[in-house]
Amino acid sequence: MTGSGTLENQVREMARLAKKSSASLAPASTEKKNSCLLTIGKLLDAKREEIKAENQKDLVEGKKNGLSAAMIDRLRLSDAVIDSMIDGLGEVCNLPDPVGAFEDMSLRPNGLRVGRMRVPIGVVSMIYESRPNVTIDAAALCLKTGNSVLLRGGSEAIHSNLILAEIIREGLLQSELSGDCVQVIPVTDREAVNHLLQQEDYIDLVIPRGGEGLIRYVSETSRIPVLKHYKGVCHIYVDSEADLEKAVPIIINSKVQRPGVCNALEGLLVHKDIAETFIPTIVKALHKDGVTVKGCKQTVALAEGVEQAADDDWGTEFLDLVLVVKVVDSVIEAKDYIQHYGSNHTESILTENYTTAMQFLSEVDASAVMVNASTRFNDGGQLGLGTEIGISTTKLHAYGPMGLTELTTRKFVVFGMGQIRD
Repeated sequence: MTGSGTLENQVREMARLAKKSSASLAPASTEKKNSCLLTIGKLLDAKREEIKAENQKDLVEGKKNGLSAAMIDRLRLSDAVIDSMIDGLGEVCNLPDPVGAFEDMSLRPNGLRVGRMRVPIGVVSMIYESRPNVTIDAAALCLKTGNSVLLRGGSEAIHSNLILAEIIREGLLQSELSGDCVQVIPVTDREAVNHLLQQEDYIDLVIPRGGEGLIRYVSETSRIPVLKHYKGVCHIYVDSEADLEKAVPIIINSKVQRPGVCNALEGLLVHKDIAETFIPTIVKALHKDGVTVKGCKQTVALAEGVEQAADDDWGTEFLDLVLVVKVVDSVIEAKDYIQHYGSNHTESILTENYTTAMQFLSEVDASAVMVNASTRFNDGGQLGLGTEIGISTTKLHAYGPMGLTELTTRKFVVFGMGQIRD
């Protein structure tokens, strides 16, 4: 048997076991699932030195392979990161369990009661890069919603992910749940991803999380439904009736706090009526924080140190301290610009005009649309989901951060009293 065949069989067997375990996990009580999550949290705390030792192997290898400082930062499992993983497990425990909830019950003329019930999706596969803490986040959300999960992290985090997988498995077994409910693909061979994406008999949903290249590859290769977002090209429109004192810190936070994430600001649109006053102010503030500002001709003329934006700068996800600025004539032009260059991720308007704000909210198409708030709030934790497994910019079946509810689906339930169909 070839090595490729052996790997294919290994991945298929893991998927089969995940499917089998999902049948026993789905009916587990909320109390049992929460107890399991808390047990995993205790094990993370007790084994933090082992976790850091395995993580150190990844850090050493990553530096040797030339990973950027930003990637190394994402990869590092410090005590603070481990504490945050433990806190995240507790937060998920405290969230309402959507599984089994009845919704939209109605009484039909023939006396049937018809409604919907929240149920697990089944088996979720997540493919992600760097950030080994995602292993815990994904496991927590899937376990709470009764889903088995197959995780395939990046090769740069293999040691970290495998130790976390061992801890999760131990927590499952201590809680009398199947250890196969959460599995990490234990090899770095990229061919494992191809095999994983063919397991349509066992896996119900694939969620890729990482760079645009990874997500496009998964979407093009998978025989299983994929929830995705390719990139986060997020904008703020500063309306003519914006409170400009509020506007400066909102824009700085959106761009500067963490420029390398998908909800960071990439494009700033400024109404022409306030451009002469506001653009020099915001450019100065951006420069103070090390942001390279590129702009349209009007922006270049209004402020010092602004580079002329090239054609391919508009709509670019810089993931860095770089921002494009454009002067627009109206909220309609801002909306048209966003429709052309946006990525359906996060859009925000700064205005004190209620009618303009509501127009923007209703007409701009994005997974999160905000009024007088930083784009950085498009995050599961910030929006009250506890944590998230990713942000979907597709619309089937979820749009925006995916928390517990988004990891369930709904089936029809019918209560009768002997009715038969005519």
